[in-house]
Amino acid sequence: MPRPRIHDLDEVLDVTENLVVAGGVSAVTLRAVAAATGMSNGALYHAFGSRGGLVGRAWLRAAHRFLDLQRASVDEVLGSASTPDRGIDAVVAAADAPAAFAARFPESSRLLLTVRREELLGSDPPADVAAELSRLDSILVALLVRLSRALWDRGDAPAVAIVEDCVVGLPTGLLLRRRRVPDAAMRRRLEAAVRAVLALDPPPAPPGRGGHTKGPR
Repeated sequence: MPRPRIHDLDEVLDVTENLVVAGGVSAVTLRAVAAATGMSNGALYHAFGSRGGLVGRAWLRAAHRFLDLQRASVDEVLGSASTPDRGIDAVVAAADAPAAFAARFPESSRLLLTVRREELLGSDPPADVAAELSRLDSILVALLVRLSRALWDRGDAPAVAIVEDCVVGLPTGLLLRRRRVPDAAMRRRLEAAVRAVLALDPPPAPPGRGGHTKGPR
C-alpha cells in the first residue's frame, strides 16, 4: 500500500494567510484550504479542530514571529555595550519592529493587520487559541516593562504607558495605517517621533511605589 502523505502544517498556515489577505476571514474554508494543500477535510479538522482554530493558529504563528523578531531586536541593543542612550535605542528598535517584520514576513504582517483579535475570540473561541492569546499579552507586557526599566529603572503603569505609546501607538499611526510596507522615510519619521517622546520626562511614579515594580530587566 502507498505510504500516507505527511502534510506540512506550516504550508497549511501559509495557505490560510494567503486566503485571509486576499479575501478576508470569510475566504478561509476547510474546503478551500484542502483544495490548495491536497489535505483532506478530515485531516484538517484533526489538526486544527475547526475553521476558527485554523485561522487562530495562522494568526498566532504570525504574532509569535513578530514578537520573536521584536524581542531579538531589543536583546541586541540591550546586550551591547552600555551607552547613555541604550534604553532609548532599545525602544526605537522595538518601535521599528513592525516595519522590519513587514519586510521579512509580508503575508504574516498583512494577516495581523487584516484580522482583529476580537474576530479570533468571537463568542466561542477554541480554548487553546484563547489561552495562547493571553500568553502573548503577557509576553508583550513583559517587554514593555523591560524597556521602561531600561529607560528609567521604573516598571509602574504611567512609565510603561509611555513606552507602549512609543512601541504600539506610534507605529500603528505612522507605519501601519496605510497597509503597505513602510519605506525608509516613514521609518525615519517614526524614529524621530519616538526620540521626541522619550526626550520628555516621564510622568511621576504613583505615590508609595518609588517608581519600582518587580519585572524583567
